[in-house]
Amino acid sequence: MNKSLKLTTTAMIIAIGTLTSHILYIPLGFVKLFPIQHFLNVLSAVLLGPWYAVMQALSISLLRNILGTGSIFAFPGSMIGAFLASYLYKKTSKLFLACFGEIVGTGILGAIACYPIATLLLGQKAALFGFIPAFIFSSFTGAIIGFIILSMVLKKSSLKSYQQLK
Repeated sequence: MNKSLKLTTTAMIIAIGTLTSHILYIPLGFVKLFPIQHFLNVLSAVLLGPWYAVMQALSISLLRNILGTGSIFAFPGSMIGAFLASYLYKKTSKLFLACFGEIVGTGILGAIACYPIATLLLGQKAALFGFIPAFIFSSFTGAIIGFIILSMVLKKSSLKSYQQLK
């Protein structure tokens, strides 16, 4: 896939993530759960690869924070999840492993990465095990949506040819 097509696809995914961030989120304490981000992470992991998946996660997190619809916890969770999902998919070409990577990357590793941010930067007395269930719920929901949609779409020959361009 040429760079222009990858950049355009990434920009469209970023636009979808940014526009839906104020509509479809779940407020839970000082964390805003956004399952669409995890769906988009799986989508970009499968279609674009690690570099573009991480960059779209960073871009959406940054735009959500600038627009006031996100929290600082969006950065580590979404970026780690996007990287692990795309890395596992790149190595195995298995959709369920991309979803698993998103859940583990965001739900566990991202939650662990958010703990120091909450305690040091925000001065919040946060329990680590308060982050993990919330992040797992959000990433699991988004990964399941991604798995269902991509399972149906990957059966179509047009997207297979698009995917083979990368």
